[in-house]
Amino acid sequence: MANGTNPSITSLQISNHLARLVLVTFILTFIVVRVLVILIMSRRIPDLYLHLGGTHVHHLNYGIFLLAGVGAYQLFWHPGGRNLEIAAIIYGSGMALTFDEFGMWLHLGGPYWQRASLDAITVLSAVFGLITFAPSLKRFHFQHWAGAVIIAVAVGVFFFMLFESFKYVGKIVIPVLQEIEVTSPP
Repeated sequence: MANGTNPSITSLQISNHLARLVLVTFILTFIVVRVLVILIMSRRIPDLYLHLGGTHVHHLNYGIFLLAGVGAYQLFWHPGGRNLEIAAIIYGSGMALTFDEFGMWLHLGGPYWQRASLDAITVLSAVFGLITFAPSLKRFHFQHWAGAVIIAVAVGVFFFMLFESFKYVGKIVIPVLQEIEVTSPP
């Protein structure tokens, strides 16, 4: 879609397409990374972690490198067309890799299974979803704002109730995940 050669394709359509690529890649990368970490920590697959000089290189570092690379590429080469789509995909992956370990870099350590990481992924998914599916601000009218407020309140209440229920599930699941982390490869 973002080919830059078709005059009938608007910049808004290109932006929406790129936002969808970022959103889908972000969510898929997060899911794949979480599944791989669980499989590695439970020793169901071999240790795929990178160790340099005895130091475990966390995947948030890969995300930082991807984000730095995409930022430099966008800044200095101004890609268009297919290259812009590839940059959007790399950006989504970099964001997921980085924010999957948000709790660890926020607290400068601690266990992988921190609630802050899941909260960050949830918030970023919502932001990317909003960017992807919301109409542009120029097309927003009063009824759009009223609807957005009602939906935001409803979603906020839903997530509050959902996260409250996670407290009970977390008391059971988190100790199991932390035990897997303790017994996992270094």
